[in-house]
Amino acid sequence: MRGWLSSFRLSAEERRARQEVALPKTKDTVASFPIVVFSHSYCPLCRRVKQVLTEQGATFKAIELDEESDGSAIHSALMKWTGQAACPNVFIGGKHVGGYNVVMSRHREGKLVPLLVEAGAIAAAAPAPASAPAD
Repeated sequence: MRGWLSSFRLSAEERRARQEVALPKTKDTVASFPIVVFSHSYCPLCRRVKQVLTEQGATFKAIELDEESDGSAIHSALMKWTGQAACPNVFIGGKHVGGYNVVMSRHREGKLVPLLVEAGAIAAAAPAPASAPAD
């Protein structure tokens, strides 16, 4: 939890400076990867979302906010940008998807893989070969 605790040791001026650069940095990160998961390394819900993405073969960038020196500022920027305070905070194809409940719901409904394919995070499954017509 190095990043979160270190934010308390900063002066008000240093915190403001970090917050000013956090939103553009966060938006740049989201635009640079097919999937971005803003997470906490100790969070079981965050781990489960990353596990599901890994099981699907998805390529993603995980940002562990508790391990980033500016994690608190990034978290504040995410709240301002998305209105979501909880982690995980998931973006697919540059679009905010939501948190654990939304990702897992889409996974159960079979709607997650199409999003991952569209974002270029996984390859599309090859169509099944057509069977020969019966005589």
